[in-house]
Amino acid sequence: MELIKAIILGLVQGLSEFLPISSSGHLVIFAEILNFHEEGIAFEVFVHFGTLLSVLLAFRKEIIKMIKAPFAIWINKSTDPELKEFLNWDYYVIIATIPAVIIGFTLKDPIEELFSNILLVFFSLLVTATLMITAQFLKFRNKDLSYGRSLLIGIAQAFAILPGISRSGSTIFVGMSLGIDREKIARFSFIMSLPAVFGATILKLKDIIDMPPASSEILNLIAGTIVAFVSGYFAIIWLLDIVKKGKLQIFGYYCLAVSISGLLWYFTR
Repeated sequence: MELIKAIILGLVQGLSEFLPISSSGHLVIFAEILNFHEEGIAFEVFVHFGTLLSVLLAFRKEIIKMIKAPFAIWINKSTDPELKEFLNWDYYVIIATIPAVIIGFTLKDPIEELFSNILLVFFSLLVTATLMITAQFLKFRNKDLSYGRSLLIGIAQAFAILPGISRSGSTIFVGMSLGIDREKIARFSFIMSLPAVFGATILKLKDIIDMPPASSEILNLIAGTIVAFVSGYFAIIWLLDIVKKGKLQIFGYYCLAVSISGLLWYFTR
């Protein structure tokens, strides 16, 4: 039974990490529904690692060029305009990551306490729903990424540390509000998540080293990780298609339904 729960939560993590419906909020909800709290930090780290791999696979071409760009331009003095753009993306990702790093280090303990507050999750999902439903009215104004816009998008990512606030949803919404092409901001949103997810995983490794998972939990961890990786990859492909079609509001209606249902359940149980 615990294996089935691990697979379900791995699926929830993989889908909700990238779809604009809040992975943290859904993990809190499903952990409550399934009464699955035993895996703790170890399970969280492993499934996040699975979604990290899915981003690396989906955007492997862009990531390779972002890695090559500094060496090609700084050392080989390349003037390739495409490499210059990817070098700029390196800078933008660094800038966008700063707010999350500050929040993560200064408010780590208070934020972790919020993950036990399911009522907050339901109210936060209302915020996500509002953003996604409103996104259909935002107009493209031919703006490109810049240092200032990257910082604002990074602030949105930091705000999404709250369970129930979608990271991808809030960053895409802010980017579109700034007039950036929705497909470009969606791709940037996924790529900019790499340092934040990787950093959070590294920070929590210490807890795993101090309290390693029991041998009986290894199968659950592996299963959850694989499911999170596979479902995360297909969630990315699907969301890119949804963004291209300008249909983000469908996720807003979903979050609205979950929020209202959750609030009714909470206050009438």
